Amino acid sequence: MSGVDEAGWDVEPGDEIEPIVQAVGHLLKVCREGAGMGTADFAELMGYGEDMIRKMERGQRIPRPEFLDRADTVLKAQGHLRAFMEEMRKARYPKKVRELADMEARAVELLMYGNHNIHGLLQTPEYAKALFEMVLPTYSEDEVERGITARMARKAIFDREPAPMLMFIQEQVTLERPYGGKAVQRRQLQHLLEVAQLRNVSLQVMPTDREEHGGVLGLIQLLKFEDGTAIGRSDGAFNGRPVSNPRDLRILEMRYGMIRAQALTPRESLAFIEQLLGRL
Repeated sequence: MSGVDEAGWDVEPGDEIEPIVQAVGHLLKVCREGAGMGTADFAELMGYGEDMIRKMERGQRIPRPEFLDRADTVLKAQGHLRAFMEEMRKARYPKKVRELADMEARAVELLMYGNHNIHGLLQTPEYAKALFEMVLPTYSEDEVERGITARMARKAIFDREPAPMLMFIQEQVTLERPYGGKAVQRRQLQHLLEVAQLRNVSLQVMPTDREEHGGVLGLIQLLKFEDGTAIGRSDGAFNGRPVSNPRDLRILEMRYGMIRAQALTPRESLAFIEQLLGRL
């Protein structure tokens, strides 16, 4: 990628993170001017164009944490720029991803059924890249990278303590479709086998030859929280909107429970994935 892409990402208009990005941009400008450095000299030292530096200082471009770390050293900012590295790390992700990541970080139990591709929490970077590059209208390189980075950041859920219970059910076709090619598919299947070894993870496969299927209305996602509340969504229910009232949640749980009962057991599912991997 070019240096422009390496600098960061544009701020989405109206995004709630816009004020803090603007504040960081203003601080960057104050530190640069305080160091007696012009925009052109600073841009050259950082390896970016002057226009990119101006965009960051105006709060139109989200600086990468690595950029702030280096700028702090170059401008002798005494840690003032580094102090915002974590905020900018989170700001890089699209608003919907930040909201989802926040809910996943609070959930004690996640129930997920996928019928079109492998769930984001289970994806390898290569598999995610293949998916983003197939979206129509096509994403820019910047958007693809931003999407991959955000998706991989959500995997922090696997390192949480105490560990949440993660239950995945994947349609057989999602394992067989070679997004990105055979090498990407092979590594993705290997990753599934690795993740499935975790004690807090349950992975099941829904065979294509099942005559009865509780998931005919598509994707289901359920997140349960410590206080007893929950939120769920299904492509084929409630117009695809997230729901949180007990009645609607019971419907989604009933459908999810039926799919679990009809799918291969976790042990059978791992054996199926191993067999599929052996044929590649």
